[in-house]
Amino acid sequence: MMKIKQNSPTVFFLLIIIIFLFSTTPITAQEVEDEREFDYGEDSEKGPKKWGELKKEWAACTNGETQSPIDMSNERVQIIRNREKRQYRPCDATVKNRGHDISVEWGGDAGSLIMNGSEYPLKQAHWHSPSEHTINGRRYDLELHMVHLSTDPNVKNKIAVVGVLYKIGKPDKFLSVLMRNISTMIDQKDEHRNISVIDPREIKIQSNKYYRYMGSLTVPPCTEGVIWTINRKVRTVSRDQVKLLREAVHDYAEKNARPIQPKYRREVYLYSQNTD
Repeated sequence: MMKIKQNSPTVFFLLIIIIFLFSTTPITAQEVEDEREFDYGEDSEKGPKKWGELKKEWAACTNGETQSPIDMSNERVQIIRNREKRQYRPCDATVKNRGHDISVEWGGDAGSLIMNGSEYPLKQAHWHSPSEHTINGRRYDLELHMVHLSTDPNVKNKIAVVGVLYKIGKPDKFLSVLMRNISTMIDQKDEHRNISVIDPREIKIQSNKYYRYMGSLTVPPCTEGVIWTINRKVRTVSRDQVKLLREAVHDYAEKNARPIQPKYRREVYLYSQNTD
């Protein structure tokens, strides 16, 4: 067997490779994108009730105690005065049909969410219909998730998701810009469209009040430790826009929303702040 000296260039090179592999974890690795591995059928063998049994890595879907989504009830909600910054900017992006949803993935610096002194760069956004979270038991027609990921090694909870709820009404302007691209990807899993620039500021998320709690990803592997921020203000979306988002994906399901999970003893906070 060939012996390698401890201080040789070969050892140094191998260490660099190992550090690189373990330090580059893209946000897409956090959630499963292949819809063949799970679905949303209520009585399906791959449905939400069975997610935790399909793979050992998905055990949190069944055994976790801080799972999402939950109901944002006004009972036991603590009101806190707070201010956070959302600094988004236009950036090259891709619209992708992931099989179970439509997503927008930013390829560069699309800005970030500044929360508790930590920066969470924006990575992607996707839609669920009907909404996954509910407010006082009411489920809305659509929910947008803006997924942020911190790369700061000192930040314990790496993932922060901002959720926006929608009811049927006037078309959503941000979705209107994407409708033509989405309509060309119907039933074409992994199909994508490169867009020169998509401005996340067009997603109207400014709200004086928002809920916050600790939860999880709402798709396998249901990773916990996710900081959820749900805008209290409900936006509008057209019925045709919601219909296209479901018709475009490859799963042929009527919905892609995980059922409400037990809240247990978690606190839900209602933050109040002045908008810019």
